[in-house]
Amino acid sequence: MKLLMGFFLVFSMYTVPLLWLTDFDQASAEATKSNKMILLNFSGSDWCGPCIRMEKEIFESAVFDDYAQKNLVLLRADFPRMKKNQLSEAQVKKNEALANKYDSQGKFPYTILMNAKGEVVKEWEGLPQVNPAVFVAEINKASSVR
Repeated sequence: MKLLMGFFLVFSMYTVPLLWLTDFDQASAEATKSNKMILLNFSGSDWCGPCIRMEKEIFESAVFDDYAQKNLVLLRADFPRMKKNQLSEAQVKKNEALANKYDSQGKFPYTILMNAKGEVVKEWEGLPQVNPAVFVAEINKASSVR
């Protein structure tokens, strides 16, 4: 019995990380198929302090993870600056196209909740000054109004 409890304890520590897609068409198809909303996050993952904090404090939280697994298709448009983190040319073009459509002012972080068609439902500019539970509640409220 102790061995079984130990196994479950260790197993629960290793959760599957959230899958962030990098292609809008793929995210839209998944959102349509699963009847979920898309959460698009514009990030500068290796240079933007608020982006890094948002990742650690909100997106990596258990509350967000649980909600997102069940209710969201996650889409990230990342704009790293360090040479070691550079994206493929094709990915850069996809991210730039998303930025041209949804973030023409180049805000970081910038997070958008949208339906599968890409229609914006709610936006968050900068690092939300709320805890993960409140952030999830905001997403949930906006999702129910769609």
